[in-house]
Amino acid sequence: MKISKQFWMNLVLLGVSACISVLLAEWAARIALNPADYLSLEVIGDPILGGVPSPATRGGFDDLGFRNPSVPERADVVALGDSHTYGNTARMKDSWPIVAGELTGLNIYNMGFGGYGPNQYAHLFEAKALKLHPKTVVVGLYMGDDFENAFLITYGLEHWAKLRALAPGEVKYDIWQPEDESGFAKGLRVWLSRHSVIYKLVFHGPLAAMVQGQVQIANAAEIYDEATVLNIPEKNITEAFLPTGIAKRLNQEDPSVQEGMRITFLLLKEMNEKCRAAGCELMVTVIPTKEMVFAEYFAQSPKVPLAELVAGLLRNETIAREKVFGFLKQEGIPAIDTLPALRAGVSNQLYARTAADMHPGANGYRVIATAVADALKQRVR
Repeated sequence: MKISKQFWMNLVLLGVSACISVLLAEWAARIALNPADYLSLEVIGDPILGGVPSPATRGGFDDLGFRNPSVPERADVVALGDSHTYGNTARMKDSWPIVAGELTGLNIYNMGFGGYGPNQYAHLFEAKALKLHPKTVVVGLYMGDDFENAFLITYGLEHWAKLRALAPGEVKYDIWQPEDESGFAKGLRVWLSRHSVIYKLVFHGPLAAMVQGQVQIANAAEIYDEATVLNIPEKNITEAFLPTGIAKRLNQEDPSVQEGMRITFLLLKEMNEKCRAAGCELMVTVIPTKEMVFAEYFAQSPKVPLAELVAGLLRNETIAREKVFGFLKQEGIPAIDTLPALRAGVSNQLYARTAADMHPGANGYRVIATAVADALKQRVR
């Protein structure tokens, strides 16, 4: 059967129309929504920071490459931290530095980035933060992996070799290694996730994530070998946890963890001295692991999967917290402990509704922001 020329012309017109419609939808989505809230980031190597966001995939970021609407000439407060400060799983406006700025009326600039640790905080503090002439610099210290990050970057990059106290060894510092992008279909999905807001909305948007997340959380222990779940309906608590990796990163008998804590304290001490010399104040916001926030309920649920592992994690985190707060007190660095406020809000779904990511969600970041704002109101005039 011969296909007419008109048929092919109609098919071409249909394809062109579809392409134009998709491009218009993408354009409209980028106007209506912040690309930084949806697009995935490509991270490229850096000899000092280890990794930085590729300029090609940081749509919606400011001119310095951070997750802010713009770069101010001056900032009242600069926030340094990892993904918990960046605001993983939440929109830019829901990250704790942005919310704390709204609560205080202060101009708070967010220099947080996923995967960063004390070394990156120290470098960004001196290279970029001080140029904004802040009155206060707030470091978001996450108990779950900052000590490991300090060890990995120090022993993985020659720039930080002067901080080493142990014999050098082969260390895999690049935690941003991309997923396997081989194959046309997988490569296309990765490209779209980095460049198309429409693609992310359709396949990874709030509705899809909510439905998938509820199923994941309820069945986390069956889906993931290293997962456990707390289900306490009377407290409105249904939460998944991935404690295995965090337990290793907090092991107080592990020489690499001990070394990471030593490096962390050394860098914070140097930052504090430089901050004082520049006429600003350094503050440290201590962000606990999700397991520590729910410690009371783990104690009441001794038969949940990985209960012994979680108990060991909590013992080690308790010891690490004592060391952190003891160090901060000794150095005269104001500390903001977010744990009491997070524990008080456990019934309010503080964490991302998924079993694959243990970061806070918008509710959790607001709790952290409120604790930071209360501390800033007492100290910043």
